[in-house]
Parts: sequence; C-alpha cells; structure tokens
Amino acid sequence: MISDRRKFILGSARVVGLMALGGLIWSAYIDEATASKLLLRPPGALSEDDFLKTCIKCGMCVEACPYDTLVLATPGDNKPLGTPFFEPREIPCYMCPDIPCVPVCPSGALDIKSVSKNDQLDIDMARMGLAVVDAKNCIAFWGIQCDACYRACPLLDKAIYLEYTKNERTGKHAFLKPIVDSDYCTGCGLCERACVTKKAAIFVLPREVALGEVGDHYVKGWEKADESRVESSTSQTTTTQISKERAIDSLNDMKGLLDD
Repeated sequence: MISDRRKFILGSARVVGLMALGGLIWSAYIDEATASKLLLRPPGALSEDDFLKTCIKCGMCVEACPYDTLVLATPGDNKPLGTPFFEPREIPCYMCPDIPCVPVCPSGALDIKSVSKNDQLDIDMARMGLAVVDAKNCIAFWGIQCDACYRACPLLDKAIYLEYTKNERTGKHAFLKPIVDSDYCTGCGLCERACVTKKAAIFVLPREVALGEVGDHYVKGWEKADESRVESSTSQTTTTQISKERAIDSLNDMKGLLDD
C-alpha cells in the first residue's frame, strides 16, 4: 500500500514537473516568436520566416562584421537562438561598401542579389528596417533646433530630409522636422544611435512592422505604370431603387420622417 502511494505521489510529481517544463518551453517559444518579429537582421536578410528556415546559425556574418554590430542570440535573450541581429542604439550598421557580412553566408539566408546593383555590391540597396520618428518626443518637433539624426544619416537628404515649417507659437522661428523616406531608408540605425534624447525619438523597426499596406484595389491614376494594372479589369454596377432616382429627389424624400 505504501509503495503504491509512493509511486502515485512520484508519478504525480513527474506529471506536474513535465507540465511546468512544457509551459516554460511554450512560453519561451512564444516570447522568441514575438521578439523575432521585431528583430533587425543583417543586410540582405530574407523575410523573417524564410530567414529562420534558411539561417544555419553558423555565425560567419557576425565574425565578418568589422564593427561588432552583429551579435548572435544567446540563451535568455528571448530571441531565436543562434541567429544574428543588431541593436542600433548600441551599435548600428556602419554601411560597409563591401558588405562583408553578406558574401560569407553559406546558406543564402543573406541574399547577395538583394544588396547588389548591376552585379556590384551596393549597401544603399539594403532594407534592414525603417526609421520611425516619434513626433511627440522628438525635440525638433518642439521647436528646439536639432538635426542629429539628419546629420548622421549616410543618405543625407534622401533617407532623411528636414521639413521647414513656421513656428506659429513664436512667430519668428522655424521647425526643422526630420522626415524619413521609406524608399531610401536602409534601416542602418545610425540615426537612432545619434539621437540626443534619453530614449531615442527616432528608432528602427522591421519594415513589415513599420510600413502600412494600401491594398491592390487602390490605384494611382496619375501614374501610368500603376494604372496599367487595371487595364484589363472589369466592373459591375449594382442598381437599387434609390439609385434609379435623381440624387436631389433622394435627398428631399421625407417619406417616413413625417409619419406619427
């Protein structure tokens, strides 16, 4: 009897232990999956899902980085273990012209074609992320003259430019507001590193997180290339009773409004 009771207690303890361990593992997986969506990867990285499937966690890109920008996720980081990432506020990408981290990748997780132009490496083609300005906490939007992020940008007046507007509060000063152009921003993070505020008021997010999506049903009618997408499309008009009437008659129809 005592032996059976002991076995039952030990068995129950094992089950509880396994459940707790399973919970911890699942929680860690969820944390990693969530954090993964916010990580900044090296230049030329595939989309996050494809990157995680392709990266073999060899660390060769990290070894090739001359600025120690790239690091590998370690246990306790709540990031996909062994994968390379960088934090701009600590060490940004310094936009090496020869992009040493990309050619050494043996698996194709870093796509050399995506950072090449006319078969030549071009770091300006990188899309590691997108800088986002927190207008509420950027002191330039307060009217305090600051162009730290603008000056730090390697694509001056392209990826970041200054928008001049009158400061109505003083009537004699101008705002110099930093504006990010997503067509040119590489996500290097040099702007985030240079920001003078305690917590950076300009920060880099993965493009999938930072960018909106318009949808294919919107067409820029003023752009021929975009308008050509709908040249062969068809339309269908739905006719209702109200659509048969003139607009002015429909607006003046008081039927039902004056009934008791």
